[in-house]
Amino acid sequence: MNKELRYKVPSELLEEEAKRELAALAEEIKIHDIEYYEDNNPTVDDVYYDGLRRRFDTLASYFPRLPISTEIMEKVGSAPAAGFNKITHSEPMLSLANAFDREDVLEFSERVRRFLRLGPEITLELVAEPKIDGLSASLRYEKGELIYGATRGDGTTGEDITKNLLTIGDIPKTLTKQVPDVLEVRGEVYMTKSAFEELNVSQEAIGKSKFSNPRNAAAGSLRQLDPSITAARSLNFFAYSWGQVSSMKIDTHFDFLNLFEMNGFVVNELTEICNSVDQVLSCHEKIHKRREQLPYEIDGMVYKVNRLDWQNRMGSISRSPRWAVAHKFPAEQIETRLIQIDIQVGRTGVLTPVGRLEPVKVGGVIVSNVTLHNEDEIQRKDIRVGDRVVVQRAGDVIPQVVRVNRDARSQYSEKFIFPKKCPSCGSETRRGEGEAARKCVAGLFCDAQAVERLRHFVSKNALDIEGLGEKQIRSFWEKGWIRNPADIFCLKRYRDELEMLPGWGGKSIENLFEAIENSRVTKFDRFIYGLGIPQVGQQTAKLLAENYIDIEHWQIEMIRCTQGDEVAWDLLTNIDQIGESVGQDLLDFFNQKGNLDIINALATELSIEPYVPEKTSQSKITGKTVVFTGTLVGMGRAEAKAFAEKNGAKVSNSISQKTDYLVAGEAAGTKAKKAEQLGVSILSEQEWMAMLDEESS
Repeated sequence: MNKELRYKVPSELLEEEAKRELAALAEEIKIHDIEYYEDNNPTVDDVYYDGLRRRFDTLASYFPRLPISTEIMEKVGSAPAAGFNKITHSEPMLSLANAFDREDVLEFSERVRRFLRLGPEITLELVAEPKIDGLSASLRYEKGELIYGATRGDGTTGEDITKNLLTIGDIPKTLTKQVPDVLEVRGEVYMTKSAFEELNVSQEAIGKSKFSNPRNAAAGSLRQLDPSITAARSLNFFAYSWGQVSSMKIDTHFDFLNLFEMNGFVVNELTEICNSVDQVLSCHEKIHKRREQLPYEIDGMVYKVNRLDWQNRMGSISRSPRWAVAHKFPAEQIETRLIQIDIQVGRTGVLTPVGRLEPVKVGGVIVSNVTLHNEDEIQRKDIRVGDRVVVQRAGDVIPQVVRVNRDARSQYSEKFIFPKKCPSCGSETRRGEGEAARKCVAGLFCDAQAVERLRHFVSKNALDIEGLGEKQIRSFWEKGWIRNPADIFCLKRYRDELEMLPGWGGKSIENLFEAIENSRVTKFDRFIYGLGIPQVGQQTAKLLAENYIDIEHWQIEMIRCTQGDEVAWDLLTNIDQIGESVGQDLLDFFNQKGNLDIINALATELSIEPYVPEKTSQSKITGKTVVFTGTLVGMGRAEAKAFAEKNGAKVSNSISQKTDYLVAGEAAGTKAKKAEQLGVSILSEQEWMAMLDEESS
């Protein structure tokens, strides 16, 4: 399988070029997350989306000083939808890392072995099960009785869909056999292929839109405010995992699945235990051949470490467990015609080409659009309007262009010339040396950028102002009512003019002004995120808020950085996961007087609440910054880091005045000398292990 053909290999990239590409990838991934998780209407397929994330992870690993990766790497699902009560998961509902070929699966196996320090003589059992294409749900039972059911949501908080889940026959209301006092059963709600076809027939009969695929149909059916609608549609449930569990003596993942079956749950009959990578790959090939004959949609296989004590030792990273991986199936390919190429302008000015396809049915889904990435991609593949193009998809909607069928090309076709002028404002566009993207240089003077930046400011994860969508913001921008975020809070001065506009009645105007007023009190990290500073996503905004606490302190320290204050700069760049690259973007932002004016104007309009740390279980290392150096003998470096983070510590790669402990293994090197100079507490591996024993006892 050809991988990453449209990209330069990381070693050929300058850091600045990688930073820009990461920023563009982050923006696109965010858009697709909203379409998939919130709207249940994805506009890209699994292969294309997975490719974006894989490229993102590759660059983030190769350029560790570009910590924009934290925002995307930690993102799971989406915020709960309005209309449903919210339920906070007792244990996070994480996503899964992906594998795409044999090498990826081998690397997963070796990664597990390295973490657990398993010798070649020790068998690594993996449970292999089909990856169902549906909607994740969590069911909480107390003393055998179903208490509630929830969607994944954003991984931390989901939607209360208990009444809807009770309509699904596969979900027992009571558990009676060997169940603990508390048991959270997790699995996938799905719709069979035959039920999907029947639903679309009925939708068409009553004049309603048909669903594009079974996954969207299942998600749309399950997230109905009226449970009777859910009950009228045929849904099923496979149990495959668990969340919170009170004390219970079960040693393996497979034993847990057997417990589910004993209590009336359906566990996928194709699940099996494998003792080697060759066995899981054989299982993958076998299920792939049966895929079309299965009564439900799957898009790959999932492999999980079978031993629960090993799962517990490995734990999780930000958005996925270390002990599991999803192995996707190869992409499906089909040919169609490229009708047109449009250029879209993003919030940061990046010009992105979008291909309009002659609609084609791929795996039961009609697709008509494809992102062409950038001008290098178009040039490399010599993509022209009118070409017959081979596109591919694996599970959902829009494909990517694999290649052009040049044998079918018209003799009159012309090469596509990427525009040198911005299609939105007509300004010059530039492409820096080594950069992948061409950008409009007009900034806020470009309507497309200004509107997108304002949309970002009012978005759900920023100020969250309902009623200010793209249409409204564009209209207010064109009228000159809103030119920067602070203007939003002065909209009432245009109330009389607003009443004259079509579509704005008294109620809608009151709702808008109420939403604006409600947003005047906001959290510090949401405010930082809303400013739209390059590389500062939600997680980075949270890191800044944790370290600077309030707007006044942050602004003072950032201005000191712009004035060349080395202490302020060191404090900023020594924040774990920030580094010099993000620091430079913050410097660039605060060096612009216009940005300072906007912050000051917003500070007079808003009540920006200081950051309040999340409550965590306290331990001796909670809140401490730890650096590991040298070779650890008792446990792997990855396991030591994971345990420290699990107990509330911050793990850094560099020594600074903010470091609390340096854990020095064999051949500690220069970090130990620097720690001595700074007066940092140095622990031997034995002392560190003794501290861990105190925490776990």
